[in-house]
Order: sequence, then structure tokens, then C-alpha cells
Amino acid sequence: MSQSGANPQDNVIQELLKFRDQIDAIDQHILSLLNKRAALAQSIGHVKAKTDAPVMRPEREAQVLDKLNASNQGPLGSDHINVLFKEIMSACRSLERKVQVSFLGPLGTYSEQAVWAFFGHCIDAEPVESIEEACRQVQVKQADFAVVPVENSTEGSVARTLDALVESNLFICGEVLLPIHHQLLTHNGKLDGVEKICAHPQALGQCRNWLRQYAPHIPQEAVSSNAMAAQMASENPKVAAIAGEAARERYSLQAVQEHIQDDANNTTRFLVLGNQHTGPSGQDKTSLVASVPNQPGAVYKMLEPFNRENVSLTRLESRPARNGLFEYNFFIDLQGHQSDPTVAKALVELQKMASFLRVLGSYPAAQRNSSISRRS
Repeated sequence: MSQSGANPQDNVIQELLKFRDQIDAIDQHILSLLNKRAALAQSIGHVKAKTDAPVMRPEREAQVLDKLNASNQGPLGSDHINVLFKEIMSACRSLERKVQVSFLGPLGTYSEQAVWAFFGHCIDAEPVESIEEACRQVQVKQADFAVVPVENSTEGSVARTLDALVESNLFICGEVLLPIHHQLLTHNGKLDGVEKICAHPQALGQCRNWLRQYAPHIPQEAVSSNAMAAQMASENPKVAAIAGEAARERYSLQAVQEHIQDDANNTTRFLVLGNQHTGPSGQDKTSLVASVPNQPGAVYKMLEPFNRENVSLTRLESRPARNGLFEYNFFIDLQGHQSDPTVAKALVELQKMASFLRVLGSYPAAQRNSSISRRS
């Protein structure tokens, strides 16, 4: 039997080796460039130390990502670029000093996922028992930042966060928009023998229709967090939990069903709170809280300066001022930085009529301009 040339498998192996050799060479070049970048970050740290400047500047990091996405030619998409360079910046930043972050625990919550999404993984993150404690740690400088949930696209605002924004002297330094994908979790991935389903009240509300259709016979119990529910399920096979992928992995649970949220676009917005003001990034939001006298036309007059200056409002919500006088605080989000001339002028006008006004912070918007590359 005659030989009719090389084995096709050998040709494939040789072709793969050629590409892998090229990747190895590129990896070595990337490593060299990363270390050069890290060395420059260390030099910047030495300069910052002279004036006690913050280790992290959210506006600067947002600008870096914007420039990279604007010049990106693919095949990597903007999501890939953001993840890769957030981790690069996190690692380089940690050579100056590890950022300390406090967040609403326990471990395995969506709040923890929001921390990693904003800061990367080269930080020291500590779970705490309440939103108030997360804020307190930043106020007394036990932490640099706190990450807390402020609103959900299905269930609305988190009242305790809104109250904490009024009562603390912290500033909003950033925001995270986190898609929420709930799973029903048990020991073995089955509902046999399960006597109750546990979750945070908001999670139960976000899965209301699914639970009514597929588990109507199982009682529901509200607990302080989805991660606590996952921990309970890990310790008791009679308990099922609604939680996310992080809790599933941390507590070694199995999914009865994934994506059980009623709204496929279910999203929670988290705020990053700190003691520092955040400069303009070029695509910013400003949040404020205001009260006006209880008289006819007061709310209209409060909003009129923004209309006159062509400032776009993205959120308006009222909440009792908790002073026992049936007065209300109005929480307002708007497009632009408080240093922008039009925003600044509108705020001056609002100050004249408001009985109370506090600018909670200007910060890089999580949803960036569509002019930036969004390749998938």
C-alpha cells in the first residue's frame, strides 16, 4: 500500500503549533508592556503621596476605557475591553495601595458582583451586615468606598439607601448597572422534599409569576439576602433559595431552573460612595436631593430651571423627609456634571427656592455614549 503524502492530522498539529508560537510571542510582549505600565503606575503613586491624593480616580478610569473602546477595531467587543482593562487598572492601582471597599453582604450577593465589576479583583473587599454600616465605614475612613444597591428596574428604589444618602456626608463616585439573573437553587437541583423557598423580598417579587406557575405549593420566606438564603439551602435540603451564580458557586448548590426572573431585562443599579469629589469624565450624571416649601406649584418651580437650561433629568422620585411634618425629599438624577455651566446655573437657581438642597455627587455614567464602539 503506497504512502500518499503527510497525515492530515499532522498538518493540523503543525498549523496549531504555528499559531500557538505566535500567541506565546505576543504574550511575552504583553507581559513586558504590562510591567512598564505597572512601573508608571507606581511612579504616579509616589507623586500622589506628596499631596495625599486618592489612589483611585473613577473619572480617569472611565476616560481610559472610553478612549480604548473608541479606537477598538475588534474582534474583541467593548465588554471584553472593559473587563480586561478594569483588571489591568486594578492590578496596577494595587501597587500604589489596595483600595478598601465595604459592601452589603454576606459573600455571594449581587452587591459583591457589583464590587468586582467596578473595581476589579485586586482590592480588599469586606461584606457588612447593613447599608448603614457600609456607609459608616467610609465615613470613619475604615474603607475608601462603599457599594450599595439603590434601585431595581422591577421592584423600584431601595429606601434604606436613599435615607443613607440624606443622612451621611458621602458623595456618589460611580454607579454599576448589573443584570440580575435569578436561579432556583437546592442541594441536588430538584424540588423533591423542599418545604420552603427563601430569598430577599425583592427577589421574591422579581420572580413572583414564575413561582406562582411552577412552585405554587411551596411556601415562601423572606430573608435578609439571597446569599443568606443560599447558605440556608446549603445547610438544609428542605430549603430552596433564589440567588445568583456567585451564591450558587460559593455554596455548592445545583440549579432547579436558571433565569426565573419575570423580567428578562431585570437590572439593579448600585452606587459607589466615597469621601471624594469626582471630576468630569466627559459623560457624567449628577444626583441631588432637594425639598421645597409645601405650596402650589412648588414642584413645577423646582424643575423649571433644568428645563430652561436644557438639562435632561433621568430620574425623579419623592420620599418622606422623616421629620414628622409630612414633607418630602425629591431625589433627582440628571445628565451632566455639576461643574458643567448649564448644570451649575440650574443648581444656583434651584438653591434660591429650595428649603433643602444637597448635591450627592457627579460621577461617570455607567451607560456610555453610543459613539463609543459597542462591537459584540
